[in-house]
Amino acid sequence: MDADNEPWKKLQLSLERPYKDEHGVPIPTLYDINQNGEQFFERKESAAEILAQNLKRIFTERGLNFFDKTQHGNLVDIISTTHVEAKDDDNDEAENEPRQMTSEELRDMIFKIAEPLNIVQGELSEAAGLLDAILPSSTDSFNPAVPSIRQSIPTGQPSPPALLTATFVKKPPPIISVEAFNAQLAIGDKDEALRKAADIFKAAANKMESGRVKGEKYWADALKIRKGNWGLVPAPLPPGAATGKGADKSSKDFMVTYGLEESSQAFRRRAIAWMAESHQSSDDIVFPHRQNTRLRVCLVKTDHEGKAHTTYSTPHTEESTTLDGLLRNAQREMAEQEIFSYLVNEASNLPTAAANVSERLIAIDAALGTELRFELIEAGDISGPSTGLHQPICDLIYHSLHALLLRRHSYLKKQRLDGPSATKTDPPLILQSVIDILQYEVFCNRIKSEIDTMVSALTRTGVECTFHFHPVGQVGDELVKLVDDRLVNSVGGQCILRIDKRQVPSFIARHSIRFSFTSPSTLTAHLPQATLTISSIPHLAQLLRDDVATFLLERICEMGREIASDVGGLWFLDLNRCIGKWEGCVFNFRIEFKEKSRIECIAFRLDQSTPKCGEVDTYRSDTLPLLEWVEQKITRALRPWTA
Repeated sequence: MDADNEPWKKLQLSLERPYKDEHGVPIPTLYDINQNGEQFFERKESAAEILAQNLKRIFTERGLNFFDKTQHGNLVDIISTTHVEAKDDDNDEAENEPRQMTSEELRDMIFKIAEPLNIVQGELSEAAGLLDAILPSSTDSFNPAVPSIRQSIPTGQPSPPALLTATFVKKPPPIISVEAFNAQLAIGDKDEALRKAADIFKAAANKMESGRVKGEKYWADALKIRKGNWGLVPAPLPPGAATGKGADKSSKDFMVTYGLEESSQAFRRRAIAWMAESHQSSDDIVFPHRQNTRLRVCLVKTDHEGKAHTTYSTPHTEESTTLDGLLRNAQREMAEQEIFSYLVNEASNLPTAAANVSERLIAIDAALGTELRFELIEAGDISGPSTGLHQPICDLIYHSLHALLLRRHSYLKKQRLDGPSATKTDPPLILQSVIDILQYEVFCNRIKSEIDTMVSALTRTGVECTFHFHPVGQVGDELVKLVDDRLVNSVGGQCILRIDKRQVPSFIARHSIRFSFTSPSTLTAHLPQATLTISSIPHLAQLLRDDVATFLLERICEMGREIASDVGGLWFLDLNRCIGKWEGCVFNFRIEFKEKSRIECIAFRLDQSTPKCGEVDTYRSDTLPLLEWVEQKITRALRPWTA
């Protein structure tokens, strides 16, 4: 709406000062009210007092010699004679001297005045005669020179009829109902005008009061922001303001800086907020460059069946009802935007992962069956916390990114404080640490899965074994250094597989295999004979099979020596076989691993009771325990010699 067409500007009020109350009593002018509530009104002055005041003012304003300045009843005008042209002194004196009129001049003046005076006298006489005729009841004649008509009539005769008669017309009395209606109209008109005026004054008063409240709240909010340790500085002058010498360069606004100290200039310039004046904005604080976007971490896991499971992180949000909460949310958004910019730069240079980068999405194939996504989403699109299995991992990555950003800022600050003479190195990366941890997690899961398969196979064969897996071997202080110290960039752990426990007198394992691993994918096997670096998962599986097979064959040899000691049997290992011999009999045991690490034992026996090609028996894990089956085979073969 145009400002000139506002309704309050078109309102026309016929207002007058009330001088009587509702009872018709004059309203006195109020001068003052004392502390006791007593009212002092203006005293009503009489006419004599007013005249006395006016006369006093004459002598006060004009002076005490006021009457001396009059001539023939009039004030003498004093005219300045400056700037008058100079004339001869003799001529001026002759003109200014008073002189008497001559007889001719006096006669001419009398003739000129006498004629209009005669005319006036005749008109007055005619008017007096007319009045005597109109008003015959008047006893006195207006013109004594003209005899009255009443006087010329004898006493005993009746008076003649009057030539003119006078009629007096009076104003009829007012009708009471009409007067009441007119009074109601006047009162209603004034009442409507007064109501409109009262509404205008009320709106103005409300606006002034709201401005006062907003002004007080403005300074209270400024004190709260400063108390919260936020940067509060005077805002720059508005465009077009005077900046010259002597100009008022003071600002009435405050500018709040909520960016991180070591952020780049591009982000610090955007991390500002205005403490606006009350008439400029209805908000307590204004964010001119806020984008209202949040960073969300998404983890997509694909299981062995090819089904994808997606989980999201839950960004932390403060309550927006307080100034501190508003500034914290804005600061967190700015920090997440800075993190996303660093992720975009680092995603194209990852040595161990492939990435797809768009304006608001980064998709990285972090590890086998694991896809990591970073998204910038609208703040209003944030949903509740997800309930997926990997949701804690997403939250851990989300909060770790903030810690890694602070580590980068601390490194930049250290370089800045060291001065230009210090050696300059690249700041620590943010994304690579996250990728290494994800790859390490997948790497540990694959190792554990492979060893669990072997443990399951040994358990099915009746061989007791225990498996202890510790993917993270560091304590809490060492783990914190991953996001604090750039020299610590790896996580390590170990696992131990103990096979065939026995109680002599306590439980002692006959054989142990220990593995140590370091992020992202370094695995080392610590064997009794050597220490080997495992290069792949198939290499690990083959190492486990060979080591377990060798242990089982050695265990069979030990059992054979104990059982066939009476016949002088000879037991030894030959490559991947266990061979036992005594007079008239040959035994041969071989361990094989089938699908899903199912253990099979093939026993070959050649003696007098078997065919020439020998007898072959195969052990399967769904029957007796392996060692009991081997013991039965050896005992049965020794019966002809022990009978």
